Amino acid sequence: MAGSRSQYKQQRNAENKETRPHAIHRYARISDRKARIVLEQIKGKGVIQAAAILQYNPRYGAYLAGKVLKSAVANAEENHQMDVADLYVEEVFADQGSTMKRIQPRGKGRAYRILKRSCHIKIVLNER
Repeated sequence: MAGSRSQYKQQRNAENKETRPHAIHRYARISDRKARIVLEQIKGKGVIQAAAILQYNPRYGAYLAGKVLKSAVANAEENHQMDVADLYVEEVFADQGSTMKRIQPRGKGRAYRILKRSCHIKIVLNER
């Protein structure tokens, strides 16, 4: 055998590692469908224009996406030494997270289920 199992895992993870600057907000308390509405508006836009769109969008998802975008820009500057003026939003993801199940009491002793959904918001940047 050439190496141990952990060495194989480290090698595999190094190959699959994301090299583009990105940021992720896990378990955001918003449904993935509502987050996607906002994220589709900034896909392909420059970082400065995307930040302006999110700042004046009244949805709660825009507030969360704005924080993720700001973090991704900071990662690009700090870790990849990229210029902010050349950055654009290459990919956006709003994947379904865990769901909290709650009970709403109803008439005649029944109970209705309330699903409080969460999502993982990911923004990937790149240089033009």
